[in-house]
Amino acid sequence: MGNKDISILAIESSCDETSASIIVNGKVLNNIVATQSVHEKYGGVVPELASRAHQENLVPVVQEAIFSSGIDKRDISAVAFTRGPGLMGSLLVGVSFAKAFAFGLGVPLIEINHMQAHVLAHFIEDPKPDFPFICLTVSGGHTQLVLVRDFLDMEVIGETRDDAVGEAFDKTAKLLGLPYPGGPVIDKFAKNGNPKAFKFPITRMPGLDYSFSGIKTAVLYFLRDELVKNPKFIDENIEDLCASIQYSLIKMLMIKLEKALEEYQIKSVAIAGGVSANSGLRSTLERMARKNGWKLFVPSFEYCTDNAGMIAMAAHYKYLQGEFSTMDVAPIAKMKL
Repeated sequence: MGNKDISILAIESSCDETSASIIVNGKVLNNIVATQSVHEKYGGVVPELASRAHQENLVPVVQEAIFSSGIDKRDISAVAFTRGPGLMGSLLVGVSFAKAFAFGLGVPLIEINHMQAHVLAHFIEDPKPDFPFICLTVSGGHTQLVLVRDFLDMEVIGETRDDAVGEAFDKTAKLLGLPYPGGPVIDKFAKNGNPKAFKFPITRMPGLDYSFSGIKTAVLYFLRDELVKNPKFIDENIEDLCASIQYSLIKMLMIKLEKALEEYQIKSVAIAGGVSANSGLRSTLERMARKNGWKLFVPSFEYCTDNAGMIAMAAHYKYLQGEFSTMDVAPIAKMKL
């Protein structure tokens, strides 16, 4: 390679965001994201529509990433892509494009685990965490506690046995008649509500694992009973309901996070994934970090949701290790960390 710059094109297409990014020598130059609004009217991501939208968005997004980075496509050293986990159809679009593009340029391919990339989003900007740290990864599809020993050395020490916390936010929001995606709407209403107004059960799982399906059922029955007494119950109590649901979900996250930090004698905490944008979760973490003397790391909002910047960052470390994929690589919908 000589002294040539390491320039990597990264592609992310695991769910409903089509994204491309260019990283040069470990510095992320851009993070182009096309969001799909087609799913809103269905109240959730429709896989078939997602993969079609990726097919439409991918070429313009990649074109914009290369153009705005100021580098020539012939200077690209490798092409990185999300191999999984994610929606099979969506992943296929990104993987197929990455293969064709890398083949055309005659450069190597780098496969990235989407969950590993969420953790490595912390190394895009300063301040960066020191190893080891524990990362709480919270999104619509995942809730994990990850022990991070090095850039490519991670271990899942706790995860949800059923719904992810983001899913619990969206499902309870649906019960309240709120639009999709429900998490941000609950967060907005919760700001003016009383978190102790209504009590919802805290599910206690063995070890460091989580379970979030119980709260959805509890909210369902609670609303059913209250609406019989007062048909306007939800409308009249929406802020308190959102605050109470959010409080319960965050409390469950915090109980296990605190336990993990104690067990592993670690004082550095990072948070990643779409739900890390939740203002209630952020302020709770900040308060607990002050109380317990933790060092807290939260990436910029654009690197919390699904994005190619984090894929690029992970690819940079894999490139340095010489970890490349072969051309027969296929996506894995339920890829483990």
